[in-house]
Amino acid sequence: MSHDSDTGTSRREVTVADVAEAAGVAKATAARALGDYGAVSDSVRDRVLTAADRLGYRPNALARTMSTGRSNTLGIVVGDIENPFFAQATRGASDVASAAGLDFILSNSDEDPGVEAQAIAVQLAKRVDGLLLAPASSTDPSNLRSVLDAGRPVVLFDRVVEGIEVDAVIAANRSGARTATRLLLDAGHRRIAMISTLEHDDVYRAGAMLTMSSVAERVDGFVSALAEAGVADPASFVHLNARRDGVDTIARRLLTDGSGITAVIGSDSLIALQVFRVARELGLGIPNDLSLIAFDDADWTWVSTPGVTVMSQPIHEIGAEAARLLLRRVRGDAGPPVVRVLDQKLIERGSVAPPR
Repeated sequence: MSHDSDTGTSRREVTVADVAEAAGVAKATAARALGDYGAVSDSVRDRVLTAADRLGYRPNALARTMSTGRSNTLGIVVGDIENPFFAQATRGASDVASAAGLDFILSNSDEDPGVEAQAIAVQLAKRVDGLLLAPASSTDPSNLRSVLDAGRPVVLFDRVVEGIEVDAVIAANRSGARTATRLLLDAGHRRIAMISTLEHDDVYRAGAMLTMSSVAERVDGFVSALAEAGVADPASFVHLNARRDGVDTIARRLLTDGSGITAVIGSDSLIALQVFRVARELGLGIPNDLSLIAFDDADWTWVSTPGVTVMSQPIHEIGAEAARLLLRRVRGDAGPPVVRVLDQKLIERGSVAPPR
């Protein structure tokens, strides 16, 4: 009779040896069957798994990793877990990993290369089989090199890193920004602001190197569309550092300083939401006083009044495709790196009108 309930101690954990004895096989055979590696006949595997189920055996993840070299775990490092983009991309990647029977570990970099380096170190210490990364910097490859030096496959998503060829899944940001800007230009706007949270040491000037490829491509598409329309000094309409300075602060300044801004493109949905809120606080109507376009089709953009025109990205598919590419690498695909570029789609709602 067990006295576990009287003493407050738990039952001894069932081991591989216990399963082997119950199944009538050698310990090494039981380990191969439980770990799904090596040569084991179907009948023996069934007998071992039946015994394991009957005994309530729970696999030791660390022991499995040490014996097989695989943790059956993928890692993902995102820029900002509060941003709906990363929530949807992570869900896409997680769905693919789960369907393949793999666990998933999430880390947040807060778009800071130093924080990202720590997150990567933790992921590697957890012995992830591969890593998905939205790099905090597209110009500094050191964090990415640390993953490659550790022998782990890595797939980038949303951004790329200059000078290193690895798999990546990105959106067609340059053409998307051009399409959004042309919509405003065709409506008659000439004083259009683009706002981004990307940190930059100086006032943006045409051709300046930006540290995040996705934003750099959007800025390039925006500026080139303005230039083609004959707008003077188009780079002056780019406003960076919104994370540091505050989106609401930048928006309020642009809408009250007499600069004549009649339209705003938010480089993500959180920025556009803040601009929408500031416009309301200032008594400005959308779209009659201010036209607004957001990147990403966040839920709020279609339930607001008016609904907000967006440049939608296949965010779930970006994460899912990145995870598929990573699984291929984990399983031994040594082919040349591939970069998947997924199209964006303009969804017109009620937030764009000709300027007054």
